[in-house]
Amino acid sequence: MATSAGTSGRPNEDFAGAVPGAAVLLDGAGIPGTEAICAHGVAWYTHRLGGALLGRLSRDDGRDLATILAAAIGELAAEHRGTCDIADPGSPQATVAIVRARRGRLDHLLLADSFLVLDQAGGGPRVVTDGREAAARRACSAPLAGLPEGTPEYERVRAACSQALRARRNRPGGYWIAKDDPHAAEEAVTGSRPLHGLAGVALLSNGASRIVSPYGVTDWPGVLALLAAGGPEEVVRRVRHAEAGSAAPVPDDATVVHCTDLARGTPGDAPGPASAR
Repeated sequence: MATSAGTSGRPNEDFAGAVPGAAVLLDGAGIPGTEAICAHGVAWYTHRLGGALLGRLSRDDGRDLATILAAAIGELAAEHRGTCDIADPGSPQATVAIVRARRGRLDHLLLADSFLVLDQAGGGPRVVTDGREAAARRACSAPLAGLPEGTPEYERVRAACSQALRARRNRPGGYWIAKDDPHAAEEAVTGSRPLHGLAGVALLSNGASRIVSPYGVTDWPGVLALLAAGGPEEVVRRVRHAEAGSAAPVPDDATVVHCTDLARGTPGDAPGPASAR
């Protein structure tokens, strides 16, 4: 695993962790003004939610990933409901990506815009993501097209776009993210496939996925090649190099988890859990 804060002096709002047979990656949504709504902050939320997920995954009780996520969201909501306005649209929230190798299969769950890359032996990468947040963002930002940046009209429309995006959060026809409502887990993108034929899997936060788009440093097969040659640290390093001195978007926290040796065995099978590097 590797992670890097996007801005020096600010907490890294990503979280990554693993237990035998499973790994999680969370990307906290750093919304301006969150501190006034929740005394704990986004980094606290992602680390607590990530820890709750890992604790449940380590039990290996056979529950599906959506059920595990719903329970973790509910636990964390109860933990700070009494002190924070968790129902406010700007309260702490995070994308979630989970992979679990169990009984010869790989299960996955994605909620909002993190990325799963399946390294298919002999078949090239298969990339899975939950594209609903990106689609909602494009739709809400469409009125900005053609407006000069920095003008009063641009700022007025941008504020309206931001409000429209928030209105679509955790709503049918919009997009879903881990926040205060356990039912959001039911809307996650999930799947399962045999471990056979998989050389490995990688999880990338939105900030790390910029190596493909918008930076165009490489493509998804190239990401797998970088992971094989230099590990997650090399992917993060290339992201930071691409954004340095360019007109790139504001730097974002970047996190990569690379899981290998999937065929060595997983909980419920022969000894020897999958490894995360």
